[in-house]
Amino acid sequence: MSRILIKDIKELITMDENRKRYKNIDLLIEDEEIKQIDKNIEIDLKETDEIIEAGDYFVFPGLINTHHHFYQTLTRNIPEAQGVELFNWLKFLYPIWAKLTPEAVYYSTLLASAELLKTGCTTSADHFYVFPENQEDNLIDHQFKAAEKIGIRFHGSRGSMSLSEEDGGLPPASVVQSEEEILKDSQRVIDKFHDDSKFAMQRVVLSPCSPFSVSMDLMKESIKLARQNNVLSHTHLAETLDENQYCVDSFGKRPLKLMEDLDWLGEDVWFAHGVHFNEFEIAKLAETKTGVSHCPASNMKLSSGVANIPFMLKNEMPVSLAVDGSASNDASNMILELKLAYLLHKAFHGIDSIVSEDILSIATNGGRDVLNQPEIGSIEKGKAADLIMVRSNRLGFAGGQSDPVEALVNTGTTQEVDYNIVNGKIVVREGKLTTINEDNIIEKHNQIAEKLLHN
Repeated sequence: MSRILIKDIKELITMDENRKRYKNIDLLIEDEEIKQIDKNIEIDLKETDEIIEAGDYFVFPGLINTHHHFYQTLTRNIPEAQGVELFNWLKFLYPIWAKLTPEAVYYSTLLASAELLKTGCTTSADHFYVFPENQEDNLIDHQFKAAEKIGIRFHGSRGSMSLSEEDGGLPPASVVQSEEEILKDSQRVIDKFHDDSKFAMQRVVLSPCSPFSVSMDLMKESIKLARQNNVLSHTHLAETLDENQYCVDSFGKRPLKLMEDLDWLGEDVWFAHGVHFNEFEIAKLAETKTGVSHCPASNMKLSSGVANIPFMLKNEMPVSLAVDGSASNDASNMILELKLAYLLHKAFHGIDSIVSEDILSIATNGGRDVLNQPEIGSIEKGKAADLIMVRSNRLGFAGGQSDPVEALVNTGTTQEVDYNIVNGKIVVREGKLTTINEDNIIEKHNQIAEKLLHN
């Protein structure tokens, strides 16, 4: 048994059902589980692996990122991809992504996960859907390998594209696969990697890319396969007005109605973006407990629009937070995403539309609900030991000590945490990653990115 005792926490923000907070409290972790939260916990020090004195620390639940494309860390800030909206952005980048290799997938997963861990994320979903024809079929396996090495809790989405430009889709033929290939490999990935145990560190999601890159037959067969295997399903939806119009022109219906007719609604489904859902559609999503990943930075950068998150929350719809891909964000910074979400809705929906604790809730409780993993998303006895610690006496918090949640969301000269504990293991200690050599990963990642762009 491993034990970590965190002593005399300055303030603990649990994000439990009552949003309880504690001051000057101890927290005991045993193996992967939060075992006790109490004043002056007494244990045999000889049987304790580590004691962290936390009198200067705010402690929060680990943040949950529910939509990303890790491989896009290799194509950040490319000048030709700036100042264009989604469809043209994709058309420029697909030929570059068509050169992805197993090494590129592995190191981009390490790099993106490292950035997430250092900015407070303990659990991430990733949507991987680019399978170049000249590469091995099991590219996604390298993501699971890298995620295990670095120690992030990982929901790997076996994505897919089956419609090339020649078939009326957006991607080039070199990155699409046949429906038979996709479904066969989806089953293989589930069999190999999906873990449905209580404190699972790796789970599988099936994720056709979007209505404009896969056939409707694949959408139907994918969700059927997911439900046969009791795994979740995920896709992009209602991200842009162009997409909405594409669905109307191609199928005679708006995106959500299309998904409803394909049986793509329910608590085992969540959509990325949901920018252009109307109030009737939000009510339908709430009724069916279908979730959404809110991606404020990406939506702002690509001028996609502003999702009606306050109305979604008012209707008790499952809403989570996500950074989206690092070619449209261009960061994997979860704490920065908190601030962007908060400011965006204050500016667009009004001063009373949202508060900081709502934003923290969608980044913790919302991620728990969307990913259907009830053991994460809050700090409570019996829950997974996923938590982050931020030193309160840092420069950016000076003069802002009265509310730790406001401090995390609104202030700070950096968004990096001091400690990150995932499933009872310290993966960031005093601001440094413990499982990998960060400098080596950066160097290798930059070499691969350079090769992608210029070969």
